[in-house]
Amino acid sequence: MHILAVDDEPSIIELLEAFVNATGDNTIETALCATDALDLVARSVAKPFDCFLLDIQMPGTDGIELCQILRDRPEYQETPILMLTAMSDKSYIDRAFAAGANDYITKPFEIGELRGRLALVENLVASRKKLTEGPTAAPVEPDTEALNGVVDLRPPLHEPFRIKNVDGVIGHQALENYVSLISRKELFGSCILAFSIRGIRDLFETTSWFEFECLVTDVSEAIAACLEGHQFLTAYAGSGTFVCILEDGWLPDSVELTGKVNLLLSQMGLSFNDGRPMRVSVSVGDVIRLVWKSGDKAIDALAQAHESAERESQRYGRNLEDFWYNRSA
Repeated sequence: MHILAVDDEPSIIELLEAFVNATGDNTIETALCATDALDLVARSVAKPFDCFLLDIQMPGTDGIELCQILRDRPEYQETPILMLTAMSDKSYIDRAFAAGANDYITKPFEIGELRGRLALVENLVASRKKLTEGPTAAPVEPDTEALNGVVDLRPPLHEPFRIKNVDGVIGHQALENYVSLISRKELFGSCILAFSIRGIRDLFETTSWFEFECLVTDVSEAIAACLEGHQFLTAYAGSGTFVCILEDGWLPDSVELTGKVNLLLSQMGLSFNDGRPMRVSVSVGDVIRLVWKSGDKAIDALAQAHESAERESQRYGRNLEDFWYNRSA
């Protein structure tokens, strides 16, 4: 794994170099500021970086701004970015994850903690390379379909993917890391809920991968628009479901929020590539308060919200089938 570490403290740079050079086949390059880091990125076309370790407080462009700059580059939209910083205030954590950070480690850090986080990143990078590189690379999913004469290789329905360029929407793993991190702090007033697209399997099977990505992105935009004015982060968790954390004390009414999102989706006029209207709606699950939840319990709340939204979506589908059955009887 090829790592770029950016920190204006030479002692931290020296420590990171010694640590990375002592761990397996990993390599590291370093920079003392964002300008030097971007110069290294520009020169690394032949050997792009697999991971970034970014300090926040640096002269000129800070680490959060640098994170956003890197995310705006097509080749680094999925590359793991870990913030390694002394800034422990929640406002910095929120800004970093909103800018695209995958994880956040506060100084002074333990070498064991850093080793564990980098091991997870290394496994992720290795898995991605195995899928995408080399002549023997396997398709993401064995099932393929031909649409308009084009073979459509797609990941499985349950697999999360990162939605780009929607405010407040981050990667699923990043959201889990964020919830785990803030669970060690004050959670009073925070809650978790999820949105699940109704009839997602039928939509998945009748769309191309491009259409499906656009569908998921459009739904995420509708959710973000309906949460505007509140402090939130949300992520696509796979299987047509989005999990969301709200942190400004607002406890939404799930029925009212369902209607609001679905009204906006109907107004968006979604359609298939051939122009046919695409009827899309969501169900919202239980609102789960995070008071007294920390660590694994906070992560469990994400799973509970996910399951609740999918149950509500399935219940809606069953009720709809019963309605049409009774009408035809």
